[in-house]
Amino acid sequence: MRMIMTGDSFIARRIPDKDARAAELRQWMADADVRFTNLEITTHKKEGYPSPVSGGTWAMASPSVLDDLKDYGFNLYNWANNHTMDYLYGGLKRTEEELDAREMVHAGAGRSLASASEPRYIETEKGRAALIGATSTFQDFWRAGDGNAYIPGRPGVNPLRYEEMIHISKEEMETLVSISNRTHLDAAKELDIKEGFLPPDPAGRFAFAGRTFKEGDRAFIERSPHPADMERLIRTVKEAERQADYVIVSLHSHEMDGVDKNKPADFIKEAARNLIDAGAHCIVGHGPHVVRGIEIYQGKPIFYSLGNFIFQNDSVTHLPRDFFEKYRMDADSSAADGFDKRSAGGTKGLGVNPFVWESVMAGMSWEGGRLTGIELQPIDLGFDEPRYRKGWPELSRNEEVLQRIQRLSREFHTEIMIENGKGYVQL
Repeated sequence: MRMIMTGDSFIARRIPDKDARAAELRQWMADADVRFTNLEITTHKKEGYPSPVSGGTWAMASPSVLDDLKDYGFNLYNWANNHTMDYLYGGLKRTEEELDAREMVHAGAGRSLASASEPRYIETEKGRAALIGATSTFQDFWRAGDGNAYIPGRPGVNPLRYEEMIHISKEEMETLVSISNRTHLDAAKELDIKEGFLPPDPAGRFAFAGRTFKEGDRAFIERSPHPADMERLIRTVKEAERQADYVIVSLHSHEMDGVDKNKPADFIKEAARNLIDAGAHCIVGHGPHVVRGIEIYQGKPIFYSLGNFIFQNDSVTHLPRDFFEKYRMDADSSAADGFDKRSAGGTKGLGVNPFVWESVMAGMSWEGGRLTGIELQPIDLGFDEPRYRKGWPELSRNEEVLQRIQRLSREFHTEIMIENGKGYVQL
């Protein structure tokens, strides 16, 4: 079986008529059995109320953009990400209806946790593949939930939460406790402890402003996958592994190692390896809008981020009042005004980071459940174009992005050979 994996498709415009770039991409993907992308936009005609907070840009486009993704040849879609609930339950409902109307196989979000977390299957000439989608980057009220005999389930995303412990020195802990005591910043917590609704903090630990601190000999942040979410994902993989020839898990994650968005957070690495141990064949990551390294674990690939496939976040036509209030603008400003303000006239942000506008597609070959090859095909998204033309992928021979992935992958003891503008992962 041949599979093609891509990263984020934040598609806000229609493919230009007779676009040669799209035709070349279609041809490159045509012989693959499975062709995957991450749908990072809601598709409706303002049928959802805007969330008070968004994934960055309130992502909404005409449902017709889904036809363009199908036209590229994609047949498998994740939509668990930090934009799924930009327009709350109405936006999610209409997006799901548009996906279903086109018989697009999608995973990661739905009308309940059971729906959002279940494997979705695609039948191909070379076998059956399962997709499970999840995201670690979301607002807590976007989490899907299951119902009971009395109350229905909650629509939302399939979450991969994480638990966090912030380690600090004794002196730093004393300062933190002193600040809390003097300012009463956590007065509600103090009252809950006094009235018996919360237990006191254990010795050497202090809960403050929604975070938990632990006294130690050095400062660092320790994160681990949330046990319930990890258990659910493992259980789902084990189900899919018994029902399909191949199991693909899509993990959307902006969380990073320190301040380096090119490196995944430790809990994502732990989760990815756990899922392969459970039976997944491939973990495909996306989220930070730049590429990350590749790990071959137990003979199975973990793509920590494939960057962008389509990126048109500055082409959204309309934005809610919340966007303009965030940037202290008149509520009736245009989207163009908003993008100018956010980017300080095109001088900062994702639009001026060249790494955002170059990425790769990963082509994998499998035989009898065994990975036999990974080819990395660079794509260019038009960094030098004006923002209203930026964001369409074009086949490229850019070896700089390959060299970046090559360097980032060495952390995972993965070697990539670069030859004639393509990368080949050494298995």
